[in-house]
Amino acid sequence: MSLDVAMVTIDCSDPDALARWWAEAVGGEVNAVAPGEFVMVAREPGPTLGFQRVPDPTPGKNKVHLDLHTEDKAAEVARLVGLGARETGRHSFGPDFDWVVLADPEGNAFCVAGG
Repeated sequence: MSLDVAMVTIDCSDPDALARWWAEAVGGEVNAVAPGEFVMVAREPGPTLGFQRVPDPTPGKNKVHLDLHTEDKAAEVARLVGLGARETGRHSFGPDFDWVVLADPEGNAFCVAGG
């Protein structure tokens, strides 16, 4: 098993502004991966903070979730599904940044990215 907590992601209406605020609050460098849509704050030590735009937060949806990173995404997704997770979607921002969304046994969303 090889999973690391890579990022904590927060749903919001203005990821650029919220990322700047958190970068100031906790220290870190802003990286606008997809300006207006997805912005990261890299910080040391600790996981990266991610801010993603959602038009209308859905009732019951996590506003904060774990982003996990692995060298073998397919194997880890299969292992997690075998443990009781449920795949709920696949997304990408171009060819080099994609992830799988899963739900734990109680329905809490988390993502797996990597190779």
